[in-house]
Amino acid sequence: MSEEHDEEGYTGAAVLVFDEREVPVDVELRGYFQPIDGRYHWYGRVGANEQVTELVEGGARTALLRTPDGSATGALTDRDPWLRYRVAGTSTPPFKVG
Repeated sequence: MSEEHDEEGYTGAAVLVFDEREVPVDVELRGYFQPIDGRYHWYGRVGANEQVTELVEGGARTALLRTPDGSATGALTDRDPWLRYRVAGTSTPPFKVG
């Protein structure tokens, strides 16, 4: 069975905040409302960034993600071959939802 989601998103500049440290990044984010659990799931990739790599490899796994449209806490996981980290959260997303 194939499910389709009406995805919305944001691509552009953002800031990851690790405790008190702010790191400017580029992001590609998407998300959708999941009727089964009644929550909004958002996810995407953080562009390659040496500071992010240093912090994540040092043990930082969550950060506040701020875009011009909002902010939300997300988990950073799965580095891809291009040194981009996956970021995901289940909450009000850090971007406008139509």
